[in-house]
Amino acid sequence: MSKRSNPRAEHLRRALAQEAARIMSEQGIDDYGLAKRKAAERFGATDIAVLPKNTEIEAALADHQRLFEAHTHSSTLDDLRRTALKAMRLLARFEPRLVGPVLSGTASAHSEVNLHVFADPPESVALHLMDNSIPHRMMERRLRYEPDRLVSYPVVRFVAGHHEIEAVVFPVNGIRQAPASPVDGRPMRRANADEVQALLIEEAPRVRNAGGGGF
Repeated sequence: MSKRSNPRAEHLRRALAQEAARIMSEQGIDDYGLAKRKAAERFGATDIAVLPKNTEIEAALADHQRLFEAHTHSSTLDDLRRTALKAMRLLARFEPRLVGPVLSGTASAHSEVNLHVFADPPESVALHLMDNSIPHRMMERRLRYEPDRLVSYPVVRFVAGHHEIEAVVFPVNGIRQAPASPVDGRPMRRANADEVQALLIEEAPRVRNAGGGGF
């Protein structure tokens, strides 16, 4: 019998996914690998065969937020998406796209807003922020396209409202192909400003029921 079909192994896998999800939600960790390692350390799990997939952790994270953060998660996500939309309007000339947990709906109060913007040259994004008197800092991030291909891109970080914004700057033609998602390895889902606004309108009743603001 394989380890994957072993009921005890499957039970441990689910427990590890739930613990990793709790860690991500409560500690503000967005690195699936780190959360997975912390969960394995807590459970004393040393067999990599029982470690959950990132997709299993993401599903457990959504369950955790629904069960334990029902009264706050909707309003928190609404606030993050509103902040994202404001940042996207600021950066409209660079065709911004929202990606990551704020888009997927698994973001927590600790999450930052992740954007993809497109500019040639990349420095024009930082110059645009300077022209608008917005403090920022430059970094670099490596993103994966295939298992053996990592590409480095400049990153502009700034604060909007109470949230950190991370905007990865791609060349203009980078809008054609998204890098791989750290969750499932497929091309990242990207949403433009109109799609983000549609999400806000769609979720408005749930936010009102949770005691948050309306659209």
